[in-house]
This record gives sequence, C-alpha cells and structure tokens, in this order.
Amino acid sequence: MSANRLKLNMEKTAWLWTGSRSNLDRLPKTALKLRLGNETIDVVDAVRVLGVLITPDLSLDKHVTAFSAKCYFQLRQLRRVRRSLHEESVATLVHAFVTSRIDYCNGLLAGAPKAVTDK
Repeated sequence: MSANRLKLNMEKTAWLWTGSRSNLDRLPKTALKLRLGNETIDVVDAVRVLGVLITPDLSLDKHVTAFSAKCYFQLRQLRRVRRSLHEESVATLVHAFVTSRIDYCNGLLAGAPKAVTDK
C-alpha cells in the first residue's frame, strides 16, 4: 500500500471470513483479527459491497431482509404521496422504483432458495 501511496482508511475497512457454517464455527475466536501496520481490524458479521450485504456464509438472508425492509419503506412513502400526484406520475414513480431498487443486483438471487426469494 505504501509503495502505491495508499493509506488505510479504518472507517471503510472491514475483515470478513467466509466459508460454510460448520467451518466458520471451528475458527478460533482469537484468530479473528487482522493486523496491518499499527492498525488492528476486527472481523465483522457482514459487509456491504456495491449495495449488497455479504455475510460469512455467503447466504443472502440478511441482504434480502434488509432490502425488503427498505423496499416496503419506499412503497409506504409512495403511498403517502400518490393522492397528490396524477395517475401517470404515480406510474412513473413505481416504474422508477422497480428499475432502480428491485432490479439492482437481482442476478445474485438466481438459484437462491425459495424461502429467500419469497421475501
């Protein structure tokens, strides 16, 4: 990093072990820290990469749960303002919502279990 004149930003740096649940359970709790120079980085439960919440077992349960909550909030906000807008404007807002929120990174959900995609 120093050769390329890069500086570690502790606010944006996260450490995540990935693997199967049984393998993750076998990790010693003391080995769950990464030391870079003078900084120690603790392991986190999930990281957000390009808007996708990644967990150690690489399941998308947390991502879909958080994503569903955000979508329901946005739909409730649209419901509040729909009475004060023309019908065409509401349709445009719904289409914009679907293309910007729901279609984003939905390719990651291909092959996901039905319990995950039903949310």
